[in-house]
Amino acid sequence: MSKVVLITGGSSGIGKAVGDYLQSKKYIVYGTSRNPSRYKNSSFPLLQLDVTQPETIQSVISKIISQSGKIDVLINNAGVGITGPIEETPEVEIKKAFETNFYGPIRLINAVLPHMRKQKNGLIINITSIAGYMGLPYRGIYSAVKSALSITTEAFRMETKQFEIKMTNIAPGDFATNIASGRYHSPILDDSPYKKMYSSTLQMMNEHVYKGQNPITMAKKVHQVIETKNPKVHYRVGNRLQKISVLLKCLLPSKVYEKMLLNHYKLK
Repeated sequence: MSKVVLITGGSSGIGKAVGDYLQSKKYIVYGTSRNPSRYKNSSFPLLQLDVTQPETIQSVISKIISQSGKIDVLINNAGVGITGPIEETPEVEIKKAFETNFYGPIRLINAVLPHMRKQKNGLIINITSIAGYMGLPYRGIYSAVKSALSITTEAFRMETKQFEIKMTNIAPGDFATNIASGRYHSPILDDSPYKKMYSSTLQMMNEHVYKGQNPITMAKKVHQVIETKNPKVHYRVGNRLQKISVLLKCLLPSKVYEKMLLNHYKLK
């Protein structure tokens, strides 16, 4: 039987690319969106779901189980971006980032686990970020929340192993998606002591996204992981420099690594 896959945030970007690709491989794909009516031409069904609203999560899970009888794979992809000097980032926006990018995936995982336990199998893929491996200037909150999800996955994976449920992280680098237009940017204030450095770093971050890889690369990796009998704890998908940066974080003294980041972002 075809595997049933649920992808949160399936209306655009990486989520849409993954859904389209898995659909072409004969998976039964369900995506979610906060406003599915805006996306009439999706190749797979889009169900209304907001990861910050538990009642919508239960509704979607129940509908999929009713229609398809199971959920084999959950892909936690929905998320929001956030940039800015930490000192100048409103607390309400920090809480929103954690509510969507951390608590949201936890809610989805908790909602599907009883069904996967009953099935005695299942795979949960959390889309994190290479940014979660390091504290990046003016992206510190985003780094923190993705790191939190990644570390939580490590523990969750061990807790659910007894039920034949697998869990893994896939951390993308920069991909050509609309994340830059949709994320929260702390405003560049004229009287801010961070104005010059934040402005130039924000411009660099946006350029990295615009010049990023095609999301189909992520879609193929997700498919590969689904077809892997025993997935690893962590996967990283990005350009050579991005993947090497994670390795260097482990190898270099912390001050040397910090200096490397400062040089990269021209913050010296």
